[in-house]
Amino acid sequence: MNHNVTTDQTTAITNAKIFDGERVIDNQTVVIKGALIHAVGGAVPAGATVIDGRGKTLIPGLIDSHVHTDMDGLHDALKFGITTELEMQGRWSSKQRKEISERNDIADLRSPGMGVTPKGGHPSEYISSSSSLLIRLFCRLPFVFRSVRTPDEAVKFVDDQIAGGADYIKIFIEDGSCIGFPGLPVLDDKTLYAAVNEAHRRDKLTIVHVTTAEATKRATDAGVDGLGHLFFDRLPIPSLISDIALSGAFIIPTLVTLSTAFGNSAAWLAADERVCSRLSKKWLDSLSRSMNVYPQGKLKDAYATIRALRDSGVDILAGSDVSEPIPILGGLAHGASLHHELRLLVAAGLTPIEALRAATSTPARRFGLTDRGRIVPGALADLLLVDGDPLTNIADTLSIRGVWHRGEQLAS
Repeated sequence: MNHNVTTDQTTAITNAKIFDGERVIDNQTVVIKGALIHAVGGAVPAGATVIDGRGKTLIPGLIDSHVHTDMDGLHDALKFGITTELEMQGRWSSKQRKEISERNDIADLRSPGMGVTPKGGHPSEYISSSSSLLIRLFCRLPFVFRSVRTPDEAVKFVDDQIAGGADYIKIFIEDGSCIGFPGLPVLDDKTLYAAVNEAHRRDKLTIVHVTTAEATKRATDAGVDGLGHLFFDRLPIPSLISDIALSGAFIIPTLVTLSTAFGNSAAWLAADERVCSRLSKKWLDSLSRSMNVYPQGKLKDAYATIRALRDSGVDILAGSDVSEPIPILGGLAHGASLHHELRLLVAAGLTPIEALRAATSTPARRFGLTDRGRIVPGALADLLLVDGDPLTNIADTLSIRGVWHRGEQLAS
C-alpha cells in the first residue's frame, strides 16, 4: 500500500445512513475523489469503485481530543476510525510532524508541545516514578523536563512551544490530590495568567489540565479556552457550572479516565471481539487493568456534572487521555477508549447524536480544524463506516466495516 497522500481514485459509498457530523441527512451516497469528499448525494460517477453501505452508517472520522501518543498510538487509533488525535503533551520534531501529515496509514496529529508547569509539577511525578516508557512518551529522549517559575519564564516557554510548531498551548493546574500524588506544586496566578495571555496574544488556544473544582475556577477566571478534564472532587456546583458556561470554555471530560481512576475495569471492552482483534496483548492487558487512584469517586456524580454542563450550553468534546500501556495508566487504549468514552457520554445523559458531535464536528469547530469533522464536499475524506446505527445504539461505533483517511481505505 502507498502510505503517502493520495491518488485521484474515485470511490462511491452508497445506500448508507449518513451522519454528517451535525445531523442525519437525507442523502445516502458519498463520493470520494483523491483525498477529499467530492460530493454528497447525486449520481455515482462512471468508473467509481462502489461500496454498498446498506444496513450501515457512515460518520466522519472520529477525533480524540485528549491523548498522549506516538507513532504506534497513531497507528492503533486509525484502526478504530480515529483519524485525528489531539495530543495534550508531547515532543515531535518537524521531520516527524511532516511525515505524519503526509501518511494516511496513521491518524493525523495536533500537539501543543510540552505543557506549562512549575518545577516538580504534574506530570513530572509520572516521569520520576515510572519506567523510561513515560520519559520516551512525554519527552522523546534526550530531554530535561522543563518547568517555569515566573511570569516571564511562562511567556518564554509559550513562545518556545509555538516556535517549535505548537498548535495550541497546554497548561497544568494539578495539586495531585485526585491522582494519587498529593502535594504537587502548582502555578501561581500571575504565572498562569501570563501563560494564557501570551498564548492568546499569539492566537493560540489554551487548554488547562484540571481535576478539582478549585483548579477549574482558577482556569476559567484566567480566561482559558478549554478544560482538559472534568473536575471530580465535588458534586455539580451551580456557580461553577455557570462560570464555565459564561467563560465560553469547552470541556473534555475524559470520563473513561475518571472511570479507571475510580477503580472500574475495562476488561469487558478488552474481551469484545471488535476490540481484541485490533489490539496487541500488551494493550489488551493494560485495558483490562484500572488506575484506582481515586476509589471514592463515583461515575454517577460525574454524570450529573456532565448533564449540568450540557444543559448550560457548554461544548463537550470526547477525549480519552490514553497514553502508554503500563500499570500506572491502566484502563485505556488508543482507539478503543474513545469508543468507550462515547458510551459513557451517552450513559451520562447525552443523546447518541450529541456524543457523536463531541467526537466529530464540535472538536473540529473548537480547534479550528475546518477541513474535517463533517461529511461535506471539499472536506477531507476521513470517514468511518459501521454496521448498524450508532444514532440509536452508540455501541455500534465499534462495528467497523471501513475506515478512510485522506481518501485511502485502511486495509482490514
